[in-house]
Amino acid sequence: MKDPLHRVVEADGMVIEYDVPIPMDDGVVLRADVYRPNREGRYPVLLTHGPYGKNLPFQIGYRHQWRIMVRNFPEVAEGSTCRYQNWEVPDPEKWVPDGYVCVRVDSRGAGRSPGVLDIFSPREMRDMYACIEWAAQQPWSNGKVGLSGISYYAINQWLVAGMKPPHLVAMCAWEGAADSYRDWHRHGGILCTFTDSWYRGQVHPLQHGYGARGYVDPVTGLLVAGPETLPDDELARNRTDPFQEARNRELLDDWYRVRSADWSRVEVPFLSAGNWGGHGLHLRGNVEAFVQAASRQKWLEIHGLEHWTHYYTNYGLELQKRFFAHFLKGEDNGWDREARVLLNVRHVDGFEFRREHEWPLARTRWTRLYLNPSAGTLDPEPPVRQGLREYTALRDGVTFRTPPFREETEITGPLAAKLYVSSSTSDADLFLVVRLFDPEGREVTFQGALDPRAPIAQGWLRASHRKLDPERSLPYRPYHTHDELQPLRPHEVYEVDVEIWPTSIVVPPGYTLTLTVQGHDFERPDEVSGVGPWQAFRGSGPFLHNDPWDRRPEVYGGRVRVYGGGPTPSYLLLPVIPRD
Repeated sequence: MKDPLHRVVEADGMVIEYDVPIPMDDGVVLRADVYRPNREGRYPVLLTHGPYGKNLPFQIGYRHQWRIMVRNFPEVAEGSTCRYQNWEVPDPEKWVPDGYVCVRVDSRGAGRSPGVLDIFSPREMRDMYACIEWAAQQPWSNGKVGLSGISYYAINQWLVAGMKPPHLVAMCAWEGAADSYRDWHRHGGILCTFTDSWYRGQVHPLQHGYGARGYVDPVTGLLVAGPETLPDDELARNRTDPFQEARNRELLDDWYRVRSADWSRVEVPFLSAGNWGGHGLHLRGNVEAFVQAASRQKWLEIHGLEHWTHYYTNYGLELQKRFFAHFLKGEDNGWDREARVLLNVRHVDGFEFRREHEWPLARTRWTRLYLNPSAGTLDPEPPVRQGLREYTALRDGVTFRTPPFREETEITGPLAAKLYVSSSTSDADLFLVVRLFDPEGREVTFQGALDPRAPIAQGWLRASHRKLDPERSLPYRPYHTHDELQPLRPHEVYEVDVEIWPTSIVVPPGYTLTLTVQGHDFERPDEVSGVGPWQAFRGSGPFLHNDPWDRRPEVYGGRVRVYGGGPTPSYLLLPVIPRD
C-alpha cells in the first residue's frame, strides 16, 4: 500500500524522497528525507537523526547565523543552490555528486515524526540504531553508514555508537558534548540554564504537531513540524522537560548516565571536531572522546570561529570528505596515515594549523602559577607566608595577574586550578575565568562558539561537590564523582580542585594573563546581540548558571576567602608548549 506522505522527485541532479516511512519496533513511524544520486548504484550513506526539522532551510530558521557565515566565507554557498541546506547537517548538494546518499531523519516527536519527544533518551537511541540499520538495507545503499553533524547531531553519535549498530562504519562528531552531567546540565555540579532556553527556543517550535503555527518548507510547501497541528495541551503531553529533570537532580544518577557516552563501548572509527570557544557545552566532550573512547582509529581536530562555521567551509568539508572517503568508500587517500591530532593553534590575530600525535601534547611543560593574595599576582613560586583575599560571592570576585610575558609563550591543552577556600555559608560556587590583556591593559577577546567576546577559558565547581574520583583524576583534569554533597563548615578552609576546560593561545611578549575567581557567571557590563533564542551575550554566551532555586543566596551568597602561600599554596596549572 502506497504511503500517502511519501513522494519522489528528481531535482538539482538528485533523486529526492520526501517523508520516507521508517517503522520502529513499537509501531511509531519516523519520517526521513533521502537525497541520492540520480543514477543506478549502491552508495555509502551519511545519516542524521534529530529534532531540528529535516525540512527547515538553514537560511530561514537561522537567518542571522547564515548571513554571518556566508558573508565571511562565501565558499559555503558556492556549488550549491542551498535549497536543501539544513541547520547543522550536511548539504546534500555538496555530497550527493560525490556518490553519497544523505538521509535526514526527524527524531521521534519532532518535525514530521510523531511520538513523544524525549531528547537523548534510550528510546530515541533505539530509534537511531534502527534507522542506521534500515538505511544499510535499502537498495541504494552499499551497507556502509556514516554519521555526521553538529551539536545535537554529534552528541547522539557518541550514544548510539555505544550500542554498536552492525552497519555503522564511521562518524564525524562536530562539536558534540558527551557527558550529560559534566558537559551540559551541571558544570562542576552547578545547574546550567542553557537547556531551558535552548529547548523552548529551538526545539519546541519544531515539535511534531506544531504544524500550521510553524515553518513551511519553501521547496515543497510542506509543514516542517506537521503534517498535523495539535493543541497546546497535547503538545505538552508529548514532550518531556529535560531542564526540570536536571533541576531536580543535583547529584549524578542514572538519568544522566543513560544520556552520556560509555567510552568503553565506542569502537567505531571517528573524527572528533572541537572548538576552542566551546567552553560551556561541547569542547570537553570532543576531547574526552579522543582520550577515552575504545576506538583504535580516532582523530581529534580543534578549530575556532562560530559553532557551525567550519563544518561548512572548504577547510571543514575537505577534512570530512577525506575521512569518509577512506572509511565509507575504501579510498586509499592517506587518511589512515594522517596525524591523530589536528590543531588550529590560536593566536591573537588568527590561527596556525599544526599536526600533532596525542592529547595532551607529550612535550607539555606543566607549569604552576601560584596565587599571591597580598600582591594579587600569579607567581612561579608560592609565597612563603599565607595570605587571603575575600569577596562577596554573588557580587564580586578576586583577580590574580601574571607579570608581562617576556617571550612568546604557547598555552595549549587542559588547565586546572587547586584552590584553598573558605565560606561564611555552607557552600560556595566557584567560577574561574582565564583572560588575556595586551600591554596597554586592554582585554583581548575571541570569537567563541556562540559569544563573539569569549575569554580564553572557564571552569566551574560547587565546593560541596569537591570529592574526587582518585582512579580517573589527573593532575591536569580533576574528575569529580558528583555522588554526594560535602557541605562546608563556615570559615573552615578546604582544598578544592577545579577543572578548567582546554584552551589554546600563543601569548605575545608584553601580554599578561589573569585568573578571576568569583561566585557568579562571568559577564561583562555591556552586551552584544545574541543569536537564536538568546537576546544578548556578555562573555559566557547562553551558558549561564542563574536559576534562583539552585543558587539560593543563603547558601551561595556568603563571604568567600581564597588563600595562597604557606600551608595553602593555591595555583593555576597551565599547559605550556615549548616553541621549536
